[in-house]
Amino acid sequence: MRAFEVNFDGLVGPTHNYSGLSFGNVASTSNLKQYSNPKLAAKQGLQKMKALADMGFKQGVLAPQERPSVATLRKLGFSGKDHEVIRQAAQQAPAILAACSSASSMWTANAATVSPSADTEDGCVHFTAANLNNKFHRAIEHPTTSRVLKAMFADEYYFAHHAALPPVAAFGDEGAANHTRFCGDYGKPGVEFFVYGRAAFAHGQPEPRRFPARQTLEASQAVARLHGLTDDGVVYAQQDPDVIDMGVFHNDVISVGNQNVLFHHQRSFLDQQRVLDELQRKLAAKGVEFKAIEVPEAAVSVEDAIQSYLFNSQLLTKADGRMMIVVPEECRDNPRVAAYLDTLVKSGGPIDSYKVFDLKQSMRNGGGPACLRLRVALTETELGAVNPAVLMNDELFRQLNQWVDKHYRDQLSEADLADPALLQECRTALDQLTQILRLGSVYPFQL
Repeated sequence: MRAFEVNFDGLVGPTHNYSGLSFGNVASTSNLKQYSNPKLAAKQGLQKMKALADMGFKQGVLAPQERPSVATLRKLGFSGKDHEVIRQAAQQAPAILAACSSASSMWTANAATVSPSADTEDGCVHFTAANLNNKFHRAIEHPTTSRVLKAMFADEYYFAHHAALPPVAAFGDEGAANHTRFCGDYGKPGVEFFVYGRAAFAHGQPEPRRFPARQTLEASQAVARLHGLTDDGVVYAQQDPDVIDMGVFHNDVISVGNQNVLFHHQRSFLDQQRVLDELQRKLAAKGVEFKAIEVPEAAVSVEDAIQSYLFNSQLLTKADGRMMIVVPEECRDNPRVAAYLDTLVKSGGPIDSYKVFDLKQSMRNGGGPACLRLRVALTETELGAVNPAVLMNDELFRQLNQWVDKHYRDQLSEADLADPALLQECRTALDQLTQILRLGSVYPFQL
């Protein structure tokens, strides 16, 4: 049976703004207080989705969250009618209001970790929503994320859903941003690669000193157990803590993988050669030839990688079996990265082309092509069980662009978050979106 990798991109929400909430994410904090353009951000994301769908790749859409999160503000002691809750928060705690208004769910690489049926003990596709415990504005996402994923992947015969891990630092889980799956064919057993920043219950292990290590080893191990993965199908690796301190807050800022290829920086992991050897050995046991493309520091520095998001890219297998890398425009603007990409595609290796997209609205908040998508490997039958209304095609593209034009502002500042009308605009938009995507009632205001 044929199998595919389907990319489900996050639809940028109406409250997309630059509040600089993500400590450790250099782009996020450096663009604090600038005006954002939610309408342009959503359209940039939709253009990428449609372009890839037109090229023959399987592409879906993942709905944004309700923001501002009035329910969260109420839990924090703000009271009265909804507009009064927002007014109080704006006056007494504007930073909390900004956190509760974040559109960060657009980066769906953090939505969940997904294991395909070929890897799991029960033969189901498993989803574990990420608790995103390290950042308050993201830690409030997982209840709605779970409802949306269940509305998209509803058939219990094929799909198993797990609640987020306990919301404590020891089990900090950032989802697929620190998870990659290697395989030969998408429908055959593979090796799932979990990358972590620190071990919570092991003393004396190296840790970053400047920025937080958001993913723990224990969280990765817990997800592997929940998904019914076997030891021969899992590899764990620790990020280089010095590189985290330079601004590599997730593994997908320093490496990306697809099928049997890992495209990574020279300074991606601690004890890097051991990690590569373990991946090679476990994949060889499954009949897969592992290929690691290591980018040397002399060609592309860590600083270049962070500035351009070269590794926060998508590796996609084309119909001819070769791979294309999808990168943001910033890669073309950086002369060293641009030169490396030209050399890469001419090298005769598995990556023979690249595609550039303008994603500046997302990039200024610290999210590139890899952040915007959640990868789900599905057999043909499993794909047939997915809610068809979330799969990109000409009609959905037209509907969503009209929807954005109708409901989104083209300029938003942090001060605008205090406008009670923004909440109503968001709810009106999301209510219509659930009808377009046939999600049912997934938002708190609908429940």
